[in-house]
Order: sequence, then structure tokens, then C-alpha cells
Amino acid sequence: MADRKQGLFKDIKIVEFTNFGVGPRTGVYFAQYGAEVVKVESSTRPDGMRGLPPFKGPVGLNTSMDFTKNNPNKYGMNLNLKHPKGLELAKLLVGSWSNVVIENFTPGALERLGLGYEDLKSVKPDLIMLSTCMQGQTGPACKHPGFGYHLSSLTGFNAITGWPDRDPTGVFGAYTDLIAPLFSITALLAAIDHRRLTGKGQYLDVSQYEAGINFLAPSILDYAVNQRLLKPMANFSDFACPHGVYPCLGDDRWVAIAVITDEEWRSFSEVIGNPEWTREARFATLSSRIKNRDEVDRLVGKWTSNYHPEVVMTLMQENGVPASIVASSKDIWEDPQLKHEERFSEVSHPETGICFAEHTSVKLSKVAPSKLRHAPLLGEHTELVCRNMLGMSDEEFVDLLADGVFE
Repeated sequence: MADRKQGLFKDIKIVEFTNFGVGPRTGVYFAQYGAEVVKVESSTRPDGMRGLPPFKGPVGLNTSMDFTKNNPNKYGMNLNLKHPKGLELAKLLVGSWSNVVIENFTPGALERLGLGYEDLKSVKPDLIMLSTCMQGQTGPACKHPGFGYHLSSLTGFNAITGWPDRDPTGVFGAYTDLIAPLFSITALLAAIDHRRLTGKGQYLDVSQYEAGINFLAPSILDYAVNQRLLKPMANFSDFACPHGVYPCLGDDRWVAIAVITDEEWRSFSEVIGNPEWTREARFATLSSRIKNRDEVDRLVGKWTSNYHPEVVMTLMQENGVPASIVASSKDIWEDPQLKHEERFSEVSHPETGICFAEHTSVKLSKVAPSKLRHAPLLGEHTELVCRNMLGMSDEEFVDLLADGVFE
């Protein structure tokens, strides 16, 4: 890693008007590869993620570990955008310093403040601005506010997740908050390259709704062609059996196993000792096992319950059968592969002491990510941004401070 260059995006300067998950998770990829990212908040409207657990130490606006995870390597600036001088300063930051703006508020919010694309383009003609909201900037549903939890339902994930005889379970967390940033990052990279070639900026409208449904394209096409609706089917599969999560030794320990091919079935049978039931006609083919999958799951679970999940996983994998432990947070933290990838790094935090930040999952062969810094305290770098990036004098800064511009 030491022989790789750093600062891939050292010429990219981003202003973030972002909140919660999608916007911050977009900017952080650039921040970790050398871009300077200024996150604009205010004491009256801080990023809502600052108020979400888990916290390290006392509950406060600077101790949320979720906020820490989404915002390392950024600069934090307090700016009252409802103050005329605050609005003026925001435009100065965009016009004289930045070349990219990212925002993820409800459509119309920045326009009402005077910070819409046309407003900012007037002070930065080659600006690249990305807006990413629930359902895009136009259309009958564009003004609907919400979060990734709502979008997980709207995009259809919740309708297919769960058990056939129960209410929808839904996927864990704000699932689309993890999908949409990947589309935003790709769009920004293309726009940056386009500006490098043509000198022209552009406005990018990323609908989190449309980004999310890409992950359900096969089921949507199935309905379009066959009018067949995908419905909750628990851990069952139409293409594998056994296919499920099975109990193991230990407190709430489980293992996932998927058997698709005949060769995998033979290997699976050998691993579990070739019991007589594996040779019965009702389990001889994939189609027959699927017809009898409840009984298959019962028999597999009877065997796995005698072993720890790590043992089952290792035995299966060594014999060519796809299997994995159902990892807990402890398992992930201690995972040797993630340690090898240096996924988590210690950072020193002014209020929490040593905490941990997360590297992006993207590794580049010729460019190393920047060393991780803690996520900014609320307004931590306001003075630095004003003086070092905008060239403001001491007198100007003190006057604006006294006038409430940095509240």
C-alpha cells in the first residue's frame, strides 16, 4: 500500500448540503480518495444522523457512531442559510472554491433558500451539482419526503421479504440508502470526466427509487412478460435445495447452506455422513427435493444443530458446497478477511477518544485511500474554511460570527 499514490481526487472540491445517509455516503467516497469535502450544517439544523445511536460515551451531536461512519475525512462548517450573509457566504463557497455540490433534501428545499442549481450556476458556470432524493426532482411524486425505510417498501423489497404465511418482514435498515450512492458516485465520476473533456458542468438528478428498483429488475421483467408476482418465500429457492439458514450449537448461532447442482448434493451428502435419507427417491433430484423442502430443512437442521456454525461452514466449503456462518456484529469485527482489507481503522476523536471509522469498499491498484480522520464535530472547521479556503480576514470572520452567521 505504501508504494501507491494518494490524492486521486485532490483537485475535486465538494460542498455538501446533505443529511442522514444517501448524500453523506456519496461524498465520503471522494473524501477518502483525496477530495476536499465541506459539509454544511447549522446548530439549528444539524445532520439528523448525529442524533441516531449507537453513541460512544455520552449522547450528543458529536458521538453518534453512525454519523462517524458516514462522514470521515470531511470538513464541518456551521452556516445559517436563512441569514442573508449566510446565504451569501454559501454562494461564495460554491463560486470561488468548490467545483461539485451534493445535496439530498426534498425537492425545492434549496431553491427556496436561493441555492438551487440555477442560483449556483450563476456563480459557478461549470458547476457539477448532484441532487439525490426519494423519487427525483420532477413528476407527481417528487415532493414526497421520506427515508430509505419508506423506499424499501416503495421499491418492492418488503413485499418479497418474509414468510409466505406472515406479514411482510422487510429488509434490514434503510436498504436503498446503500444502493443509491453507488449510482450517484458513478454519475459524478462521469460528469467530472465530461467537464475535464469539455469544460462544461451539469446537473444530475438521481432518484433513489429508480436506483433501488434496479436490484429487482428480474422480478419486474417476470411480471411484465408472464404476469407472475414474486411473493415472500422465506429462505426457500426455486433453484436450490437445501437452501436455508439452519440452527447450530451455541446461543442463536446459525449457518446458511445452498445446494444447487447434483455434484454439490453428492458432496453435501458425504459431508453429513451419507445418511440413509439422502438416498431416498424423494430427495434424488433437485426438483424432488424442492417438492419436499420442508422435510429436507428439518433433516438438515437436525444434523447442523450438533455442530458450531464455523465447523459446518468449513466442512461444506472444503467440499465445494456453498455455506457461510450467519455472522453477528462480533463475527464481522473479528473477521480475518476484513482485517486483511483494513476495513476498520482507529481514529482519534476529540470527544470520544479512540473510535473506529470505516474505509470504503473500493480498492484501487495504483491509488491508496487517504488516512482516515474522524468525522467533523458540528461546526469544527468553520473558521478554517473561512480563513484558509475563502481567504477571509480575522475582522471579517469575527463580524460574521457576532452577526449569527455561523449559528
